[in-house]
Amino acid sequence: MKRIALIICLVFSGLFLFAQDRPLNVIVFGAHPDDCDADAGGTAILFSNLGHNVKFVSLTNGDAGHYAMGGGELAKIRTAEAKEAGKRFGVEYDVLDNHDGELMPTLVNRLRVIREIRKWNADIVIAPRPNDYHPDHRYTGILVQDAAYMVIVPNIAPDVPPLKKNPVFIYSEDGFQKPNPFEPDIAVIIDDVFEQKIHAMAAHESQYFDWLPWTMGRLDEVPKDGKARLEWLGNWRSNSPDKKTVEVLKKWYGDKATIAKHVEGFEICEYGKQPNDNEIRRLFPMLKK
Repeated sequence: MKRIALIICLVFSGLFLFAQDRPLNVIVFGAHPDDCDADAGGTAILFSNLGHNVKFVSLTNGDAGHYAMGGGELAKIRTAEAKEAGKRFGVEYDVLDNHDGELMPTLVNRLRVIREIRKWNADIVIAPRPNDYHPDHRYTGILVQDAAYMVIVPNIAPDVPPLKKNPVFIYSEDGFQKPNPFEPDIAVIIDDVFEQKIHAMAAHESQYFDWLPWTMGRLDEVPKDGKARLEWLGNWRSNSPDKKTVEVLKKWYGDKATIAKHVEGFEICEYGKQPNDNEIRRLFPMLKK
């Protein structure tokens, strides 16, 4: 009997470990086919390198974001750029067929977000906060917030099985102060993968080397050479962590926090699962000291 009990104990222990050690499923939502990359690209690479599953979803096809072209022609270019970026990041990349600049927090779009989260069996959902200069960004945040509880409700979008437990929903970092500033709960050092992140972001050529510099009046500064472009983009997208972020880094990384150059910060949304520190370390295994 003791031998049988020992075998049963070992089997259940193995099943428990298997459940804990399975790959995590992370889904990142952005409004346009380059937003996920900037918001969480380095963290996505780290997850992917550790064997976890990451998916980027753009809620619009980006068909308005250029000064010299638009419509279907631009949508095809931006989707192709996103697919190439996904390969460089090591993630899946989906671009939904909603018009750029016209995204609204409708029931149809909310159900689409719910289905995306369920089909990915997400443990972590990342999205922008719903306060931003761009309406597509704001409504992406609202749509994901509105999906946060509904993903476990069986009678909502019943064609896709509900999740058995609510994921952790987290916001990506921004600099907007009103009505309330971003407050990081988690900060991930991405120094080791920053160059890969920039290389992956550079796949969005129509954005980082055309459209966005044009909107800032800096198009004439963009280098023609590929290597010089990567350096230029890296300098542009490099921001030292602020004091609040450094304090959060100290919690998760200890002394390593003081030498971090490239960081991605995240704020836990109140509408999903509320993880304790041990759960955060399990969900973000790159935080281990």
